[in-house]
Amino acid sequence: MSGGSIPRLVIAAPSSGAGKTTVATGLMAAFAEAGLVVSPHKVGPDYIDPGYHSLATGRPGRNLDAYLCGPDRIAPLFLHGAAGADLALVEGVMGLFDGASGMGELSSTAQVAKLLRAPVVLVVDASSQSRSVAALVHGFASWDPEVRLAGVILNKVGSDRHEELLREAMDSSGVPVLGALRRDGRAGTPSRHLGLVPVAERRAEAVESVGELAARVRAGCDLQALLALAHTVPELPDAPWDPAAVPAPAGGAASPEKPLIAVAGGAAFTFSYAEHAELLAAAGAEVAPFDPLRDEQLPPGTQGLVIGGGFPEMYAPDLSANAPLRAEVAALAASGAPVSAECAGLLYLSRSLDGKPMCGVLPAESRMTERLTLGYREAVALRDNALAAAGTRVRGHEFHRTVLEPGAGADPAWGLTHPERRLEGFVSGGVHASYLHVHWAAEPSLAGRLVASAAQAAPAGSAVR
Repeated sequence: MSGGSIPRLVIAAPSSGAGKTTVATGLMAAFAEAGLVVSPHKVGPDYIDPGYHSLATGRPGRNLDAYLCGPDRIAPLFLHGAAGADLALVEGVMGLFDGASGMGELSSTAQVAKLLRAPVVLVVDASSQSRSVAALVHGFASWDPEVRLAGVILNKVGSDRHEELLREAMDSSGVPVLGALRRDGRAGTPSRHLGLVPVAERRAEAVESVGELAARVRAGCDLQALLALAHTVPELPDAPWDPAAVPAPAGGAASPEKPLIAVAGGAAFTFSYAEHAELLAAAGAEVAPFDPLRDEQLPPGTQGLVIGGGFPEMYAPDLSANAPLRAEVAALAASGAPVSAECAGLLYLSRSLDGKPMCGVLPAESRMTERLTLGYREAVALRDNALAAAGTRVRGHEFHRTVLEPGAGADPAWGLTHPERRLEGFVSGGVHASYLHVHWAAEPSLAGRLVASAAQAAPAGSAVR
C-alpha cells in the first residue's frame, strides 16, 4: 500500500454536541486495541481533542486546518502524519459544512474530506427523533455531491425499540447504518470554559474514559464494515509534507550550530501542534521539553524558549510559586535569547496573572474574564524580530477568556488585518509574545528564524547560576 492510499475515514456530525469526539476517539482506541496502527487527525485549530486521540492511538494527534495552513497543505500534512499507519481517522469540527465565518466551505470538515478524498461517516444525535433522522441524513448526503457521505452512526439511542425505528427509517435513505450507541454518561470527558479538560490534567481518568469509549464503540459499531469502507479510498497524488524543507532565514544560511530550544509542556501548557517540534528539529535545533509546574530550572544549555498555549489560569498559584524557574525565564529573555510565546505563554511572561506574580518579562498584567475571544485572524509582522521578518503575513487563531492590559507593547508582535484591525502582542529584544496561535507548517521560516537566532544566543545559566 502506497502512502497516498492510506485507508481513511472522516467522522463528522450535523452540529456540535452530537458526539463526534466520543465516537472518533472510541473508534481510534478500538482499532488500535485490535492491533492496527491508527493515525489520528482533527479538523480545525483545536488542541484538546488531539490529546485524547493521541492517548487512544499512541501516535501524535495532528490538526488539519485549511484556514491556518491553506487547502493545498491539507493532503501533504495528512500524508506526513499518517505515514506508516494502517488506518487514519479524521475527527471533524462543528457541523459537516460549517467553516470559517463568511468564507464558504473554507476550513470545514466537508472541505477537508474532499481534499483527502475520504468517505464521511455522520454521527447523528438521535435522542429526540425517529423517522426524521432519515430526512436529516438525506439532506446532508445530497447537499454537496462532492462529499461522499457513506455511513451513519446513530448516537444517544434510547432503547432497542428506538433503534429499531431509526434503522427502519434509514433503510429508505440509501445511507447504511454502521453503528448505534446507547445514551451513556459513564464515559464522558469533563469540560470547562474552552472545551474538554486536556489529557495532561487528568491522565488516569482519561485513560479510563478512552477505554470505556473503545468498549462502547466495539459493542455498538460494525468495525469490519467501517474498516472496509476506509479501504475504498483512491490514492492521493500529493507528496507528504516534509519538515526538513525549511528555508534558511533571510540574510544567509542557517547556523551550523545545534542550539537547544526548550519547549514548555506539562498540565499548564498543553497547546502545541506536533509539527512545531518537528520543524525546530529539522531546522537544526535540539528540542528539550520541560514542565514549568515541576522543573525549577530550564534545561541545561537552553538558548531559545517556546511557550505555547494552555490553561495557566488554572495553575497560576503553582506557576507563581516556582520562583526559581520564573527568574531563569526572565534572565533568558533579558539576555536577548529568542522567546516565542503564544496565549498562555504570553500570560506567563506578564507581570502577574489574576494577581499572582509571573515572570515579569512583559510590562503588562493579565486576568481572567467572562468574555470569550474566539476566531480566525490575519496578521502581519510589523518589524523584524526573532520569529518573523517584517512583512511576514500569517493566519492565526485566538481562543481565550483572559485579557492583557495593555494588549500591545511599543513594538507589537502583529498588526491584525482581518476581520478587525488592531495591534497585538509584544516584541522586545528576542521576545515575541502574542495571543495569536499560528501553525508554523504554513510558514516554516518561523522555525528556521527562531533556530538561527537561538544559535547566536548564550546558553541559559551562563549568567544565572
